[in-house]
Amino acid sequence: MSNTDLEDDLRGTFERAAASVPQAADLTERATTGARRAQRRTWIVSGAAAVAVAAVAVAGFGLAGTRNQPMQPPVAAEQAPASAASTPQVFSNKTVAGTWRPVQMVGVQSLKKARPDDPVLVFKPDGTWKGSDGCNGIGGTYTIGQRGAFSATSGGQHMVGCENVPHTGVLRDAKRIAISADTLQFFGADGRQLASYARAR
Repeated sequence: MSNTDLEDDLRGTFERAAASVPQAADLTERATTGARRAQRRTWIVSGAAAVAVAAVAVAGFGLAGTRNQPMQPPVAAEQAPASAASTPQVFSNKTVAGTWRPVQMVGVQSLKKARPDDPVLVFKPDGTWKGSDGCNGIGGTYTIGQRGAFSATSGGQHMVGCENVPHTGVLRDAKRIAISADTLQFFGADGRQLASYARAR
């Protein structure tokens, strides 16, 4: 091999070696990219650790609060009241048996005025009634249906002049009654209340 050939071979070898060596700019960029990736990994790991610590702290406070709170007894579900329609009130002569004093009457303003007699109604279980309008003795018969249907008749009476309590008019016009505790109510055919009585003690 001549010197010229040897020089050519050496030159080619150097050129190939130089081509395989990365440029300084490439080395700098690769180093910078690697550093950024390492920094991102560090941030990610640090963030995950902070989140984990916060979660553990919150769970610890929650458990501590639960331990400090007294146990509450279970709340029983409220029972719905029984429907009135499922247990309708059943009326009979015994339902109204007793003495009743007028509390309110349509068109009458002087129920508490002093009168010779106590203006009461007395219903008997045998289907008869009697009483006083405050001045005269009165009486008759009555019937009551199981659902409160009502009808009554009045016998003859002597009318003494005074401010009579019109029991007979109420009983004549009443078509239905209702009883709540110690209150007896009479209603007309149109459903309007005619009078209200309280059971005498």
